[in-house]
Amino acid sequence: MKDREVIRDNQHGFTKGKSCLTNLVAFHDGVITSVDKGRATDAIYLDFCEAFDMDPNNILLSKLERQGFDGCTVQWIRNWLGGHIQRVVVNGSEP
Repeated sequence: MKDREVIRDNQHGFTKGKSCLTNLVAFHDGVITSVDKGRATDAIYLDFCEAFDMDPNNILLSKLERQGFDGCTVQWIRNWLGGHIQRVVVNGSEP
């Protein structure tokens, strides 16, 4: 995916060695740097949940497939879009 420049260096989701935490740290570092330099700093947060609920899922999924996302990733996204249910297992333990 990196060869096709679909996933950029600042992408944290679906990227080995990066996570929500690394995204938060990078964002925080950028904001602090801007504030320290006296720059006006704004943040805009977008909730895409409604957009995913309204957009026909098959269109999004076919776009991902055309961009070269592997079948397991597309299936994971299909499952998430279908019910918005996720499960996290850490070191084999479940909640």
